Amino acid sequence: MDVEYFVQREVLDESRLDEVAQKGTWSTKPALGERVKDSLRCSVPRLKHTVLNWVPVLGWLPRYSIRENAIGDLISGCSVGIMHLPQGMAYALLASLRPVFGLYTSLYPVLVYFIFGTSRHISVGTFAVISIMIGSVTERLAPDSNFMVNGTNGTDSVDFDARDAFRVQIACSLTVLAGIFQILLGVVRFGFVVTYLSEPLVRGYTTGSACHVCVSQLKYLFGVSPARFAGPLSLIYTLVDICRLLPLTKVPELVVSLVALAVLIVVKEINACYRQKLPLPIPIELIVIIAATIITHFCGLTSTYGIDVVGEIPSGLKAPRAPDATLFSQVIGDAFAVAIVGYAINISLGKTFALKHGYKVDSNQELVALGLSNTVGGFFQCYSVTSSLSRSLVQESTGGKTQVAGVISSIIVLITVLKIGALFEDLPKAVLSTIVFVNLKGMFKQLMDVPMLWKTNKVDLLVWLVTFTSTVLLNLDLGLAVSIGFSMLAFIFRTQLDHDEVSPELREIPGVKIFRSSTTIYYTNAEMYLEALQEKVLNWAYQHDTTTLDSDSDTGCQGDDSINQVSCCSDEERGMACESGTHSIILDISTTSFVDTVTVNTLKNIFRDFGAIEVDIYLAGCQVNVLNAE
Repeated sequence: MDVEYFVQREVLDESRLDEVAQKGTWSTKPALGERVKDSLRCSVPRLKHTVLNWVPVLGWLPRYSIRENAIGDLISGCSVGIMHLPQGMAYALLASLRPVFGLYTSLYPVLVYFIFGTSRHISVGTFAVISIMIGSVTERLAPDSNFMVNGTNGTDSVDFDARDAFRVQIACSLTVLAGIFQILLGVVRFGFVVTYLSEPLVRGYTTGSACHVCVSQLKYLFGVSPARFAGPLSLIYTLVDICRLLPLTKVPELVVSLVALAVLIVVKEINACYRQKLPLPIPIELIVIIAATIITHFCGLTSTYGIDVVGEIPSGLKAPRAPDATLFSQVIGDAFAVAIVGYAINISLGKTFALKHGYKVDSNQELVALGLSNTVGGFFQCYSVTSSLSRSLVQESTGGKTQVAGVISSIIVLITVLKIGALFEDLPKAVLSTIVFVNLKGMFKQLMDVPMLWKTNKVDLLVWLVTFTSTVLLNLDLGLAVSIGFSMLAFIFRTQLDHDEVSPELREIPGVKIFRSSTTIYYTNAEMYLEALQEKVLNWAYQHDTTTLDSDSDTGCQGDDSINQVSCCSDEERGMACESGTHSIILDISTTSFVDTVTVNTLKNIFRDFGAIEVDIYLAGCQVNVLNAE
């Protein structure tokens, strides 16, 4: 049985539709004046809300459930603390600092982030990319050649104590300045800025940085002393110099490196394969440094074979010290780069874990938290920090629920610094370099992005490749600048390459054409939009000529006297619009959310010029902001 429906309703024109639908510009936010007044009002609830926003720990710590979270946080904190020890000492070498400063960096900033951070799972501390960025600055401003002294036998030698002390000043000044940048960006709510660093850019940059990290550690692996190079192509020059020095390789150090590397790789693969069955990952990094230290000390490897060890590790904590502000002008560019890269890594990891566990990370508060971690840490002789993927994964997978796990890891680092740090003085630097190598695996796996992006998005692939290449060849600071510039150009390029659409499979109304733009029309692509429309007009005319060629139909063009007055299109193109039999063109601009003066003038010219040849132009899908434009 067929059922028929009859619907009767008023036929609405556009103005009547707007009236019925109450169309207008609506905003959920109060007006600017109201927001200013509201920000100046003071009340107890508002003060409480502000304090909880700026100091998140006051909101969640009083509600901390010992029964639900304590065991997981304890196990997680111990696991991460055990990882902090070898990674802190190893990454300090990347920053061209003594290992103890890596331990400091694994202590103070973690406590600051506990108070001000909003992510429950990331592990803040040393990280390879940030460490190598710091190291490039310390070595540039404090090279060995600036600390040469006359030896007792008439030969020149390096005053390592003076050099290392100055490098610490440089690292701390850079860290404080980077922290100030991050705090200022967070206070003015500029957390969204990092969204302009696309994922291909960040992954290409970290992969290129991993190459710098890898090359910087080869000297410890082979026991050679290559010359220091700075500027573009420095990585290539360093690699060539290391290859030149390979005949001078210290075989004992190479053996130590290979043995440690083999053990680390095998056990880490076991951890990965059996992570579901192991209650905790095997702390192989800590086991390796303890075993290497014991073997080196009792077998006399330093005196017998000249194995290079970390040397003195002072016990105890040092009093806070103000950074050298006179160095700010020399490191301001590097500090801004460190601030942006550190935050990009931190927020990407934080949002990943927040999405997985169903809570929200405040991007602006994360800027402030990371900035305070760096600023406070800089006063305690720490260098710049961010979150580490390997430690964060362990913190989450071993049951960590809150940043209480970070406090527990800091306690383990504190005990090491106060009581047992001196026991690692005979630890070979080659072993620390192998720890750096095995932790680069995750970053080098990002090379698999290339075939994936080749299949999915070739523009993103180009951004990835340009970022990686510029980072490797031009160094970290200049490479980052080139990468961001190219990424912005790629964005503009994609915006200007307007994909204009017609619907060939749909049934057309004779004489009516619909032209749709897939992007917002604004000053950078308004002219290209006009050119695309002109090209479509020619195509329509060509199709019309093809279909009517055999019928000998002769369609005249009306309005010839007005053609010469039209400036938007050429005489041929305007004539084609008439000859094609088109009397109406509908411009679908539903993707355009705003219009500027260039766009308005372009649309007015289109109306005027096509109107001169009696072709009607209609706009469809207009948003309110477009309708209100004049």
